[in-house]
Amino acid sequence: MSSPPLPHLALIGAGITSLTLSIRLSALAIPHTIYEQSASLTELGAGLGFGPNAVRALEYIDPRLVEIFNKTATFVGTPSHQGKELLVQEGKGVDERVWIEFLDGTKQGRGETLEPEFVITAGNGRGHAAVHRGQWLDVLGGLADKERIMFGKRVVDVVCLDGKMRIVFADGTDAGADGVVGCDGVKSKVREVLMGMLGDGRERGKCGYSGKYAYRCLVPWGKAVEAVGDDRAGVSSLWMGLNRHLLTFPVHRQSEQFLNLVAFVTDEDGQMWPQEGPASLTLPATKADALRDFEQAGFSGSVRRLLEMTKERMDKWGLYDVADRPLSKFYFGRIMVIGDAAHASTPHHGSGAGFCMEDIAVLGALFEESIAHQSLTVETLEDVFAAFDCQRRERDQWLVKSSRRAADLYQWRIPDFLEPNSFEKMKADIEQRQEHCWGFDVEAAVREAKKHMSERLTLHTQS
Repeated sequence: MSSPPLPHLALIGAGITSLTLSIRLSALAIPHTIYEQSASLTELGAGLGFGPNAVRALEYIDPRLVEIFNKTATFVGTPSHQGKELLVQEGKGVDERVWIEFLDGTKQGRGETLEPEFVITAGNGRGHAAVHRGQWLDVLGGLADKERIMFGKRVVDVVCLDGKMRIVFADGTDAGADGVVGCDGVKSKVREVLMGMLGDGRERGKCGYSGKYAYRCLVPWGKAVEAVGDDRAGVSSLWMGLNRHLLTFPVHRQSEQFLNLVAFVTDEDGQMWPQEGPASLTLPATKADALRDFEQAGFSGSVRRLLEMTKERMDKWGLYDVADRPLSKFYFGRIMVIGDAAHASTPHHGSGAGFCMEDIAVLGALFEESIAHQSLTVETLEDVFAAFDCQRRERDQWLVKSSRRAADLYQWRIPDFLEPNSFEKMKADIEQRQEHCWGFDVEAAVREAKKHMSERLTLHTQS
């Protein structure tokens, strides 16, 4: 007796999460089509951070991704000269890999030593690297089956009609599928539809403004070294201050090296982006805007010099997330969301991409176990989606909340960390939270997912 045909999935969006998931589904021979609103593969932003948890997840998704990652990523470096001195004081080796060195951005003057207040070292195994978003998307596009991608398909609705999922597009066409997986990012339309199905109203499915925005750009390496020196440019650095912080880390694009610069600002009036939802995640800005924002907050020499090395015109990004509007479930029936569509987060733990890769590793394990039981059918898709929700929602939503808190910590907005000499307390708090991100046991999660799926399928068969 032959097995029933595997269900056909519609993946909405063709970003990093969707293409990575497509690679995994293809390996399992699960039929699927990707629907993307743009005319081609595009990825906004510059640097994309991967931690050890992300790399462990990639090993389960496709070992080729790890091999390419190791060849193309810019890994965290050894500490600066001043960072080494701090590590020695803590009884650590000077060859430790450094995640970020944290500096007081208000006391670094021209010609002064750029001395960090504390250093967070990189733990929990391989990883701790940055890749250029566009370059990584090219990698995924080269491994994924591009014949599966339908471009120019902006989703306006998803409905269940006569037992079939129908995806409705802005061009007046529609398409059918057995199941729908929303991989459409921060401004996910599928999340809005899902929120409506869950009874919370589609409007609550929109992402919300976090109250912060960021200037983002790539500084040519020579200019970065001129601004802060080769020693400081070569290590990830975070300059702290009241209602502001600035992050820099090296990143390669093809054969060129840059310093990725992201300057974060708390929008104290909360009026920089419309509260009803973003028409765009970006607004035009200038170097003068960024300099004014940081000079007003008392940032000094090194930060100003870095900002002076940026282009005259740059983008200003509104930081949106779902912290105020979390989903009660990541699925309803045969529609689900994954990655940023499920748990859009601000970037302050540097772990958003890693959690997306964890999602895919777990979802792939659930599909794999269902196929092993010869039980992946249209009828059991909801079991797969329910198991994913059970395995991932709590951890994913922790990241959203904790990332907001991390930014407030860096920007001296949490009263418990404002007393004199509070940097040691701050360091301990950051280390504990980063351990929660990096130390995730992907192997155990995959094992648990398969066990959970097997139990669900047994119950499904008995019922």
